[in-house]
Amino acid sequence: MVKRSGAVLIAANVGIGLSALVIAAVPSAARAQSADLVLCDRLAADPADPDKPADVKGTPEIAHADIATAIKFCKVASASSRRALYQLGRAYMANQQMPEAVGTYRKAADKGSTSAMVELGVMLATGAGLAKDDAQARKLFERAAQAGNPRGATNLAALPKTDAGGAPSDDPVKARALLAKAAETNSAEAQYQLGLMSAEGVGGPQDDAAARALFEKAAAQGHVGAMVQMGAFAQAGRGGPKDESAAKSYYEKAAELGNEDAKAALESAQCRFRIRDKYGNFVANLCF
Repeated sequence: MVKRSGAVLIAANVGIGLSALVIAAVPSAARAQSADLVLCDRLAADPADPDKPADVKGTPEIAHADIATAIKFCKVASASSRRALYQLGRAYMANQQMPEAVGTYRKAADKGSTSAMVELGVMLATGAGLAKDDAQARKLFERAAQAGNPRGATNLAALPKTDAGGAPSDDPVKARALLAKAAETNSAEAQYQLGLMSAEGVGGPQDDAAARALFEKAAAQGHVGAMVQMGAFAQAGRGGPKDESAAKSYYEKAAELGNEDAKAALESAQCRFRIRDKYGNFVANLCF
């Protein structure tokens, strides 16, 4: 507003009103563009997108009532924002506009969106919306993983691959190494995904203590999935001391953020006793 007032004041003093109007309009256009991106982020941002700013919460699924609005604002914002282009693809996908979603994801991936690479890779790996092509899916996952996207690494690990002799490949090993590198940057998603691989022994040794430490770091950054895992580890005493109070706290935080697994875990903890009839048939849960 200060710049705009200054421009108008100069125009009044030197008699170049038309030029002043052009100058004054520039900040307004920038604000309009910024508003489009803000609304696009609010309705369609992916919580796990590395391009997403930390202050943007994101939404796992675009609400049905928001789809049309998301398409409208993301389409405008996508002209100058790679993130918005990917989010436009998400909105098209939510609206079941598959050709538009694929085309938009391709454009976003070409501009370097690792999340778009992952989405295209998933479609190619599953044959959903695109002809199944594991080789192309692998290339996309590898590109995303090498750029630091944790989902690219974990999907790479999950994708079956054999060498020329038909023997299993080392994709899980490569994926775990890529995740470890990403986790060093304090990426909550990378920490969470690496924790899962460590807990399950995928791509390397099974290590509950390391998994728990990774989940704890990710949970401290607000990662909902890591909160649920920390609740389970603390509840079972896995990878560290058993702590039911801490487990409940983690579950409650995740439940407040809408996680259904956490809600179920809390309910199970409160109603852990089962009443059965004389034949051993379940009758009801006993809650405290």
